[in-house]
Amino acid sequence: MSDVYERLETLLRSLGVKKTELRIYRLLLEKKRPMRVTEIVKELGISERSVREHVLSLYRRGMLRRELIQQGWLGYTYTAVSPSELLENLKRHILERINEIEKELRKE
Repeated sequence: MSDVYERLETLLRSLGVKKTELRIYRLLLEKKRPMRVTEIVKELGISERSVREHVLSLYRRGMLRRELIQQGWLGYTYTAVSPSELLENLKRHILERINEIEKELRKE
């Protein structure tokens, strides 16, 4: 992994992203294709419950996209957002939070 990806992971860890979540994000980045939870489980050897929990957390953080699929059953496939898109999302989110805090401080 290049230095920039290591720095990105360090940043994400400082923002509370868990080690297993980083493994899932990295896997989806490397595969460059949508994957189902069961595929992630097989690739990483982690329990299905754990993968589901971490994938949902990553999705809510804007690190993954999901697509509803129907193949005799309903489910989702997940893909990682690009590192550059992830950084843009993080910047926007952090700036929004800073602006909210500044507004609250001005009211006091």
